[in-house]
Amino acid sequence: MDHGGLRLAVLRSDRQIRPAGQGNQTNGVTRSIVVQRKIQMTDTFARYPSLAGKVVYVTGGASGIGAEIVAAFANQGAKVGFVDMDASASAALCAAHSNVTHEVCDLRDIDALRAAFAKLRSRIGPAEVLVNNAARDDRHAWHDVTPEYWDDRMHTNLRHQFFATQAVAPGMIANGGGSIINMGSNSWFEAGGGFPAYATAKAAVHGLTRTMARDLGKHRIRVNAVVPGWVMTERQKTLWAKPEAIEAHRARQCLPDLIEPVYVARMVLFLASDDAAMCTASSYMVEAGSI
Repeated sequence: MDHGGLRLAVLRSDRQIRPAGQGNQTNGVTRSIVVQRKIQMTDTFARYPSLAGKVVYVTGGASGIGAEIVAAFANQGAKVGFVDMDASASAALCAAHSNVTHEVCDLRDIDALRAAFAKLRSRIGPAEVLVNNAARDDRHAWHDVTPEYWDDRMHTNLRHQFFATQAVAPGMIANGGGSIINMGSNSWFEAGGGFPAYATAKAAVHGLTRTMARDLGKHRIRVNAVVPGWVMTERQKTLWAKPEAIEAHRARQCLPDLIEPVYVARMVLFLASDDAAMCTASSYMVEAGSI
């Protein structure tokens, strides 16, 4: 639900780290062990030869799940360009990867989005993979929503996905195909409350995914959605991941572990790769069985 971009906090996660205010150690498990565990998982993850040299655009790539996605593609040898509002976080991520570049952009401004993609194209080439990741799951009460706020939430969470797709599709058609991956959410599947505009926008992502899969499929452009569950980002841990909420969500999941962002990124890699050549118009869940 926390996707990065639009000024989300940098994503670092582990199922064992307590929420904000609870300290950095749970049941004797320290952050150093957490980091070691994540490194060990990364060592055993699949490599996708088809992603080496692939040109990948990511929206909201400086933080949150987006930063994990950018790093995952970079580690596969792809050429990655991302857009984000956070200039300092963007620069730091680019400094860590020689094959990553970025443009600062507010995705609510479609002209700015188009201009940013044009700059990425001039540096690394037309997109072969697009990850429509950026979103912001701000809480809001239904009775407080104004028309202006509603429109802003649609612009923040939905509208840019269509216009990013529109911007890259001609290049993909000319190239003979491509992969577009839209980030959905578990929130509306689970009838989650407290953010009606966000949940509505995320539900619409699935309609957008399926209709664009139909329109672009004849060009061998695959369009899929990834549905994250409650991923333990720093933003989630700071704002909402209180002990009682975590335990209630654990009880809802089939699996007992809280979700690490790396697993969302791994699903995105698969859908971008040639291994998923016959996958389109579908939603792929990474929610530990909570839906």
